[in-house]
Amino acid sequence: MLVGYMRVSTDGDRQALDLQRDALLAAGVDERHLFEDRASGGGGDRAGLARALAFLRAGDCLVVWKLDRLGRSLPHLLATVTGLRARGVAFRSLTEGMDTTTPQGEFLFHIFGSLAQFERALIQERVRAGLAAARRRGRRGGRPVAIDAEKLSAIAAALEAGSSKAAVCRTFGVRRSTLIDTLARAGK
Repeated sequence: MLVGYMRVSTDGDRQALDLQRDALLAAGVDERHLFEDRASGGGGDRAGLARALAFLRAGDCLVVWKLDRLGRSLPHLLATVTGLRARGVAFRSLTEGMDTTTPQGEFLFHIFGSLAQFERALIQERVRAGLAAARRRGRRGGRPVAIDAEKLSAIAAALEAGSSKAAVCRTFGVRRSTLIDTLARAGK
């Protein structure tokens, strides 16, 4: 069974939704099997996509008008299509001509996967280079220390004097999990 998914960024963008609907219907998707969202692709809440993914069964095919209607980013798109494949669901994008039921579509999907992996590697490389450059300038990257050395000494003294962890957290304005993690890292 063919299941269609459509998305437009705003409610005022009716023409784009009509264009997608017409293309999906022409591709053989039944009107009853169309799911839609009216939300930005970057937003996390896409109820129509969630309903479409829940509706799909092994042997079905999810059809979209264009790849960017399905995925927020290349890694998100790949994760979604990989999840479909794991469930035995095929994927088609009409504009790009991608169809994972064909050898060409499968090949194109693998190329996209390689590009996403390459993109992740480049991002990691840039982050490592940025952190190394910051260290050379005397700055330390990463999350700021939640409890500095002075405050940690005062906390340790309070705990040794018999204060409970709950009392120390209230007094010093520190979350319990932060206190426990910091004490474990300090070996106390």
